[in-house]
Amino acid sequence: MPASVNEFKGPEHTEVAILKKEGGKIGTIRLKPNRVLWKKAGEGKFYSLPLDDFIAWITDPKTKARRTKS
Repeated sequence: MPASVNEFKGPEHTEVAILKKEGGKIGTIRLKPNRVLWKKAGEGKFYSLPLDDFIAWITDPKTKARRTKS
């Protein structure tokens, strides 16, 4: 894998479990300076996407993603 052109000020990556309101785990999202990774609960491996591809996808009007108020 090529060296990252971006870096975090702090840990190498940030990982957060996403939980259902009524309990149970939906999955895990991991953020790296150059990638976004997703793993469904119970799965062994992550799906991985370059950060540039994620930015292009999330800002594409076809996704209907909206900006937050803050």
